[in-house]
Amino acid sequence: MTDLGDFSDFVGDDADETDRGEREGRRSSGSTESDETPRRDGDSGSNSTTAGATTGDERGLQFDEYDADPIGTERGIGAIAVSQGLRVSEDHERTTLRAFVTAGNREHVRLGKYLIVPYPDDELLFCRIVGLEYGQEFQADDATEIHARRAMRRPVDEFEERDYKFMAELEPIAVLFSDGGELKRRMVDRVPKPGATVGEADDATQIKTGLKIPEEGVFLGHLSVGGEKVRTAAQPPTIDYRLKDDYTEGDPLVFRHTLVAGGTGSGKTHASKNILRQYLSSDRTYEMDDGREVQAAVVQFDPQDEYAQMHDDNPDMETDIARRYEREGIAHGGHDDTLALVPKMGGASYPGSNHRAEQLEFTIPFSMASDMPWLVAGSSLNDNQYAALLELLNRFFRNYGGGGTYREFLTFLDDRALKEELDESGDVHEATFDAVKRRVRGVPNGVFDQDARPITELDHELVRPGGLTVVPTYHLSSSRAKELFVLAVSTMLIDDKLSNDPSSERIKETPLVLGMDEAHNFLTNADTVQAKKVIEKFTDAAKQGRKERLGLFLITQDPQDIADPVFKQVNTKVVLNLGDEDAIKSVNIPPNLEDKVPYMEKGQMVVYSPDNSEPVELKGLSTCVTRHGD
Repeated sequence: MTDLGDFSDFVGDDADETDRGEREGRRSSGSTESDETPRRDGDSGSNSTTAGATTGDERGLQFDEYDADPIGTERGIGAIAVSQGLRVSEDHERTTLRAFVTAGNREHVRLGKYLIVPYPDDELLFCRIVGLEYGQEFQADDATEIHARRAMRRPVDEFEERDYKFMAELEPIAVLFSDGGELKRRMVDRVPKPGATVGEADDATQIKTGLKIPEEGVFLGHLSVGGEKVRTAAQPPTIDYRLKDDYTEGDPLVFRHTLVAGGTGSGKTHASKNILRQYLSSDRTYEMDDGREVQAAVVQFDPQDEYAQMHDDNPDMETDIARRYEREGIAHGGHDDTLALVPKMGGASYPGSNHRAEQLEFTIPFSMASDMPWLVAGSSLNDNQYAALLELLNRFFRNYGGGGTYREFLTFLDDRALKEELDESGDVHEATFDAVKRRVRGVPNGVFDQDARPITELDHELVRPGGLTVVPTYHLSSSRAKELFVLAVSTMLIDDKLSNDPSSERIKETPLVLGMDEAHNFLTNADTVQAKKVIEKFTDAAKQGRKERLGLFLITQDPQDIADPVFKQVNTKVVLNLGDEDAIKSVNIPPNLEDKVPYMEKGQMVVYSPDNSEPVELKGLSTCVTRHGD
């Protein structure tokens, strides 16, 4: 009688069903145990004994597995597949481009990775992964009790990759080609061959060309995918992302305005310091209309008293990090030419204890109200009231001259005879007069005419080629006072930059980066006359900035609150972590990057600058180039 052997190994309520199912599955696919069971060490390797002739003495022996792997060295991570079609189209939604990823490469493949697919004539298709999926390799039903129980018993790290297809969906970005020895890019106009090798992009020149990243310019960060820096075989292995900063292909992008948006704790101040420090590099100059090469001045409004620290070196900067920054052409170290230009307000004092920058106080002379009447408009003036304010200011400065003070203006408004005269003449109704008087008295005490130098006399201190001027407002007593100081100084700068007859030739003839933190507090949409005037002023600055060498550098955690006329003029958007859905939608970045924003770690950022490069993800410098924090 044939020895059936010991079946004690098959213990469990579904054991025979499991065994029977496996054997039947192998029969149906035409395979035998010898196809799947590896030979034990010490076996002879003979194939003369078949499964049907196994004896008791031979039980437990396993048979050779035939090696199905091709001989030779594999390149890349997989190959272009045509099982579901192969198409490139002008209509992005009709493009079908997929790659089969081999088993040994699947753990390293991630969404967003950049890939290269060669054409037969040495041109290259540059693309990125936009989808990943597993598919069944063999016809089988794995939605059964048997398969589920077997999977539940199996350790989590046991998974037979060869039983499944792993497919990557690709988005074509550009075709790379050589023109006179120079690598160039063009729009995707041809389809790769079926079975073409797909490789990970690891050449810095190919990646920069494919993404249209300039070789030179202002350093913003390193190219990354999913928070991990893209690595190449070159030295340094990272891909530096730079913002175009010369006139070879139009105007430098600094004069087409930048927005840095990020929530609390996202690292937006850290990132902003790193970027602004690059503009202050002694090697960076801009050509003026008269042919002069001039360094830019940076004026930064600072509501949290953080940017004057840029005067100081970062004590956490290690020597090897500093050397790496130098090798990559990243400006670092404290900027000696830093001035804290401090607003002087009655009852408020500026500590300035967290930096070593020079400090200089200034005041707003009331005479500025002759050109900026909204400085004393208070809030909620309607059109009639604003017209009345203009009439009163004109009368006041005709009587008192340019040296008239705010206190004298209040005394002027207390004149009952003036009120009656204007009412009888029909110039200003008495009710309108009273409304204007209340608004003017609502200006915070101590803003105008303090014991300090007037800002109108400090144009050479305010704007210095290669110099950083920080205007701190943290010490001021109210948000209204902060707005008045910021808007008075910024309007003075904008007026002189845009005017054909400027009050200050220094301001007019110096390239200027005007930085504003918490920009949503100053450039928000509003219905008041004075708010409209401010938005109008900054819109003009944004539109004319290119030709006048004036760049806005706006920093905010609420980009949705910045007025549309200003926001629409911003070309470069640097977006860090934002948790608010409205804020994310407002920055208007591509959907694939928009989805990443809420999950980005500190220092991760998305850069959307259509005139500079394809939209990309970056990782900023972990060590600030200047002092940052306590």
